[in-house]
Amino acid sequence: MLLVKAIVRPEKSSKVLKALFEAGYVAVTKLPVVGRGKQRGIKIGDITYDELPKEMLMMVIKDEDKDFAITTIMEAARTEGAGAYGDGKIFVSPVEEAYTISSGKAVL
Repeated sequence: MLLVKAIVRPEKSSKVLKALFEAGYVAVTKLPVVGRGKQRGIKIGDITYDELPKEMLMMVIKDEDKDFAITTIMEAARTEGAGAYGDGKIFVSPVEEAYTISSGKAVL
């Protein structure tokens, strides 16, 4: 199993969630987050905004679904054309174990 964390623009999260749902990934956790990437925020006049709002989507998938899930997220989250700074990042990590709290059973 793999944990996929996608950090996307807030205005793109609904589109990404819809694309994931239509692709069969219905179990997703969504969190509001703030941060900055390589561009170090946005400077408007004398003010620098270095904590930009984003949304983090997290889901656990089967190893063999990785490429399809990542492609689905990228296509839905990317700004029109070739994309733009601030479109986000996707992180993939192995999941050693997972349990359903209500039943206490391990998730495969």
